[in-house]
Amino acid sequence: MTSTQKQIMKTLRTLACSAIFLAPVGAHAQTLSIVTTPSGSYTNSAGAAMAKIISEKSGHRAVIQAQALAGVVPVAAGTAEFGMGNSFDTTFYVSGTGDYQGQKHPTVRQVASMLPYRVALHVRADSDIKTIADLKGKRVSSGFNAQKTIGRIIAAHLANAGLTYKDVQGVLTPNVSRSADDFIAGKTDVLFFAIGSAAVKQAAATVGGLRVLPLDDSAEAIARMQEVLPGSYVTQVKPAPGIEGISKPTNVIAFDMALFTNKDVPDATVYDVTKTLHENKKALAEIFKPFAFFDPNQMAKVVKDVTFHPGALKYYREIGIAPKS
Repeated sequence: MTSTQKQIMKTLRTLACSAIFLAPVGAHAQTLSIVTTPSGSYTNSAGAAMAKIISEKSGHRAVIQAQALAGVVPVAAGTAEFGMGNSFDTTFYVSGTGDYQGQKHPTVRQVASMLPYRVALHVRADSDIKTIADLKGKRVSSGFNAQKTIGRIIAAHLANAGLTYKDVQGVLTPNVSRSADDFIAGKTDVLFFAIGSAAVKQAAATVGGLRVLPLDDSAEAIARMQEVLPGSYVTQVKPAPGIEGISKPTNVIAFDMALFTNKDVPDATVYDVTKTLHENKKALAEIFKPFAFFDPNQMAKVVKDVTFHPGALKYYREIGIAPKS
């Protein structure tokens, strides 16, 4: 065997050994799907930040799947590892109540309560609509057959002012992103979206500015709101850079963002994701500013009728924030 042949054989043996050590890494590397609401939404932006941090710091690769349907649906079916949505919709879906009456989905498990959703009804800055009560007879997005939870949240806003969908002109739309398009096109008089989301920024830039309609924080108004939207609460938002439509302290509806998974996702995977999110608030906020409102020690906040995944619960017990049983 020539010296050249010997060198080739040596190189091949080295590559073979390298392949032996590299193969397990490739074999065990896992891509985790996180389902969010459509691109440009608050949840989608938060999910993108979470996927980036999980990919960079947990040893797992995470990607987001933006879709119009509720994120809990593919998670329950086992076609995605994680999903994001609001806490009340998760409760309804798991327990078979609300918009999912009689359709229980026991495969869903709670991972964490993340940042609060702060949502509002926005009108054009020059609109003569000053309060939610002024929406009587106005054009309001309705239907939301692909995203029913949005219709419920808007109904809660109306209830806060003593109104129902019967008091407004409903404009049918499949989802929240399409409703934003309708508002920009002048087909509706009010825009519902999470405060600070990309869609609100786009609408404000397109129509010449927005103004948020304030909530009534009286006990009676809050009770009407919570009857439609269990678990919701009133929070005050102050003017800040990047928040369109808020020129003075304004009361808006808030509820919690839930991160959930399927019961069959491995405990170690859920543990890793939970730990990574808990330890990286600063990094999350650098990507998506609303994570400044994220309280890691509230991640173990209970969502009614939804059981914690054992992987998440293990981490919460280790750091002393697990809910008392």
